[in-house]
Amino acid sequence: MKVRVDKTRRNLLANMGMAALYTPIIGLIGCDDSSTETTESETTQDETTEDTTTEQGTSDTETSIEWAAGGTDLITLDYPDDTLFESASICSLLLTERTTEGPCYLGVNNQEDISDGETGLPMMLCLQVIDQNCNPLEGYLVEVWHCNREGIYSGDESQSDDTSTFAGSFCTANDQEAENSTWFRGELTTDSNGRVNFKTCFPGWYGGRTIHIHFRVRLEYGGADFIVSQFCFDDDFCEDICTTHSLYSDRGVQDTPLSDGSDTVFPSSGYDNYLLNTAQNDDGTLLGYKRIMIEI
Repeated sequence: MKVRVDKTRRNLLANMGMAALYTPIIGLIGCDDSSTETTESETTQDETTEDTTTEQGTSDTETSIEWAAGGTDLITLDYPDDTLFESASICSLLLTERTTEGPCYLGVNNQEDISDGETGLPMMLCLQVIDQNCNPLEGYLVEVWHCNREGIYSGDESQSDDTSTFAGSFCTANDQEAENSTWFRGELTTDSNGRVNFKTCFPGWYGGRTIHIHFRVRLEYGGADFIVSQFCFDDDFCEDICTTHSLYSDRGVQDTPLSDGSDTVFPSSGYDNYLLNTAQNDDGTLLGYKRIMIEI
């Protein structure tokens, strides 16, 4: 099984370590959805054969359907309705330290489809922003960014008005296409149900980090953040995609699974609160979803 390790990135991230975390306490991911067993995109997943539930994240992704491989045009279903987030009657506020923004942030105003033609395992990313009483919050700007399936971030700085923390070649690996692109970056404003929906692709990995997606929530671009953090994925799910999916298997398993305890951002234990809930849609694409609770 081939595993490619980027030692330069690994060493830099190791040096950053947990010291890179912000110290203020803030509400992160809330409304306990630990009871989720299945998810729907219009119809129930009859093909699902296994359900693995964590304290806050649910992986419901082992199915008999072949995973889709290609662009976001393969997402043929409507987004699931808001009952997706109503899987538990208990609303609990979880307080945690912010995670780092990371060195690869660029402010880019792409909208719903943030793939810009990149391919991989197409994914719906459905998020709901709520307050500490589980009330949906309208008019909040949710921004997400992540690398492509090769573990490379886009880096066209000419398309951004915020490059203050962007680490250039560390993020793009000096890849010319990446340097001229803005894929897998975007922002949307929450609707009356606190909801935003992105079309993207499952990220790849790079040395020293588990597979992850960055996000932030604020009222306006350039305004103060309510939260800056990251989502991660269940180790077993990542291993399955990285070893069996046609567009990911050439790189093999990630070198920093959560269970290894050596990721430079997520804690060695208690990382379940950061896990995205995942399920396979009926069209073979991936559904990732989560509630984000902020304290206002």
